[in-house]
Amino acid sequence: MNPDLDLTLHRVLRAPRAAVWTAWTDPARFARWWIPAPATCRVDRLDVRPGGGLVTLMSDDGVAFVPHVDATFLVVDDRTRLVFTNAVDSTWRPASPAPVAMTAEITLADHPDGTDYRVLVRHGDPAARAHHEKLGFLDGWGTVTAQLEEVAR
Repeated sequence: MNPDLDLTLHRVLRAPRAAVWTAWTDPARFARWWIPAPATCRVDRLDVRPGGGLVTLMSDDGVAFVPHVDATFLVVDDRTRLVFTNAVDSTWRPASPAPVAMTAEITLADHPDGTDYRVLVRHGDPAARAHHEKLGFLDGWGTVTAQLEEVAR
């Protein structure tokens, strides 16, 4: 972890690791937590394998959807780790995503109370990291993590 380039979030989720993994890998469950409520998510692609795509859209009214994430999975270690980036889109083309390019690493481990859940989001330079933090990284990722916990219970 490089504090000049990276943002982190760590929580103990009161849900079994297998259920947290399923919430990350099942499109219907993923759509229930990936975007902070009351906005809604539509999953167009969730191909959880190295080189697979992650494409989501979001809506404030449940009718009109706009692009949210178009990313590629880089690493998938069953029930322990997911790594994806939006710097390469789901068709493997270089991307310049708004609001910030990032690579996210999600790690899961057993914990006596459920799942040790860690997020490490890497950025290309200090300005991108600062911008992501200013946009509300902790609030946004914190909110969806709480939603993930509810779905996984």
